Amino acid sequence: MSRVQLALNVRDVDAAVDFYRKLFGVEPAKRRPGYANFAIAVPPLKLVLIEDPDARGAGVAGALNHLGVEVETSAEVGAATQRLTGQGLATLTQDATSCCYAVQDKVWVHDPDGAPWEVYTVLADAPHALTTTTTTTTTGSGCTTVDGLCVPVDATAATAGAVAREVELTTHGVPVDASAVRSCC
Repeated sequence: MSRVQLALNVRDVDAAVDFYRKLFGVEPAKRRPGYANFAIAVPPLKLVLIEDPDARGAGVAGALNHLGVEVETSAEVGAATQRLTGQGLATLTQDATSCCYAVQDKVWVHDPDGAPWEVYTVLADAPHALTTTTTTTTTGSGCTTVDGLCVPVDATAATAGAVAREVELTTHGVPVDASAVRSCC
């Protein structure tokens, strides 16, 4: 089983939960402070609500947090990583990372306009929204980011075929292309 994930920034998570409960006729699968997710069977959808009034903006501006495809196993995440990399897409992998109150294995890509997509599997529940994990990516400038900090390229990471752009992780664990924001090293 796989399903599409839609993660939305909301101003008031309680009001959003009330609305989506009515819209889809199901209760949230998980509720935490400032966070909720729904595992909807019809249509197959993982709807994630992240309370972030500053990001939301007016109307639909800032509503999208990230998109994803939930899969059942880490092997499926690995297969997606190989397929996406083989298609020439820059990828960022995270193993056993804690995000959205769950421990997950995942791979990230960005569409041409910068919308972040993840292919992920949930390994376990987590008591916190985000914990620190080491995520390494290789940038086009010969630098590597480790948990968002720029460091010289490690030969091991470079030969492992890591990605070709700099990435930072936001507070919700969503990677953003940082090359347009600041240069590395």
